[in-house]
Amino acid sequence: MEIKTRIMLLDIEGTTSSVSYVFDVLYPFARDNMPDFLERRFEESSVQAAVKQLSKDLDKEFSADRQAAKKEVIAETTRLMDEDVKATGLKELQGIIWAEGYEAGKLKSHLYEDVFPALKNWKKAGLDIRIFSSGSIGAQKVFFKNTEFGDLSQYFTEHYDTTTGPKKIADSYKAIAEDAKVSPSEITFLSDVLEELDAAREAGMGAVLVKRPGNKPLSRENTHPEITSFGELKIALTKV
Repeated sequence: MEIKTRIMLLDIEGTTSSVSYVFDVLYPFARDNMPDFLERRFEESSVQAAVKQLSKDLDKEFSADRQAAKKEVIAETTRLMDEDVKATGLKELQGIIWAEGYEAGKLKSHLYEDVFPALKNWKKAGLDIRIFSSGSIGAQKVFFKNTEFGDLSQYFTEHYDTTTGPKKIADSYKAIAEDAKVSPSEITFLSDVLEELDAAREAGMGAVLVKRPGNKPLSRENTHPEITSFGELKIALTKV
């Protein structure tokens, strides 16, 4: 498939990495380590900022008593993970926990075999590569710094998360284009979620469905171009 673009905007889960890695490895790691993590690091500024954001996400005040607050945060984060809710505060807490796991050598990010060669080829061709994921920016960076193929962080110009906006809203993609200082038409978004692709297309971006083994069944008939590997894309770089 040939596309003309200047920026490649990539989703992570179900696009560059398997859904099973996120759901069967990363999420359980965060869940299992949340109690001990909060006990050790609850007073740290980054953790307090995430808890404050979680309180805002839930429109709920946590207890003024620290021990009670920890129990409440554990209960709420567990519930949100069970329901797969993309709450910003939860994502920030998960990202800090995962960073500990990566640093300790307990985690190594899965990538599909076609992703690393594509990143190298795109970068060599002069493409600007960016990430838009529901995972926090911190979690995204540590994810790509600790992959099965080594540290790939140098391939990405910028990262975006839910602080930019929901992934199924066109305004989020318009905001990304504005941040990148390009027209939305100069950006191509790759994702496995139709509603995200719809939003990107509504914003004026190119939108390509990525079909990977183990991805959730599509909610309806697909109206976007689709691929099963990044290697299927032939890219013509738009002029600056």
